[in-house]
Amino acid sequence: MRRLRKNIILLFLLAGPVFCINKVAAQEHGEYDTIRVEGFRMPSGEIIASIFLPPVTVEAKLTAQQKKYWVEWTRLRNAVYVTYPYAKAAGRIMNEINTRLVNVTDKKERRVIIRSREKELKKEFTDKLTKLSIYQGKVLMKLINRETGNNCYEIVEEYKGYLTAAFYQGVAFIFGTSLKQSYDAKGSERDMETIVHDVEKMYGWNRGT
Repeated sequence: MRRLRKNIILLFLLAGPVFCINKVAAQEHGEYDTIRVEGFRMPSGEIIASIFLPPVTVEAKLTAQQKKYWVEWTRLRNAVYVTYPYAKAAGRIMNEINTRLVNVTDKKERRVIIRSREKELKKEFTDKLTKLSIYQGKVLMKLINRETGNNCYEIVEEYKGYLTAAFYQGVAFIFGTSLKQSYDAKGSERDMETIVHDVEKMYGWNRGT
């Protein structure tokens, strides 16, 4: 009996410091021991912590090439904002004319149809177009191609004849441009197409209106 009591006392003497250490350690919580964070549950049922880091702003100077690009972009954007409404309206009238000309083979009748809308085009756009710069005129011709599927040379030739189209093509050449400009939305006119979509959103337009 005495030996059993000694063993119990010895056990408490050996285990006592361990209990004390654990008790002290359990009470010493640090500031960031427990932090509540958002999380999301995986399909497997596992919960993953989600922490949002504050935004970081990185500033750097533009290179000469980047400055040139944004200057050209701004110039193009301004030109599209000015000319696209004209291209949209002109394209609508031209498409209506082309629809009426589809099954008309008589040249006299075709001229009557064209002239009936030609006056409307002149009244609507003559004063406005004379105020455009050469650069804006180039942009407008590309946008008309976009809206009608025809370049301006083909349109003038159809409405006014070959000689008139050739004359205006010569005038355009003097000013460093061409009536035969095409429109490649995924290629050379990719930036222009992006800006056009912005303008369409602003006016609530789409390709069908």
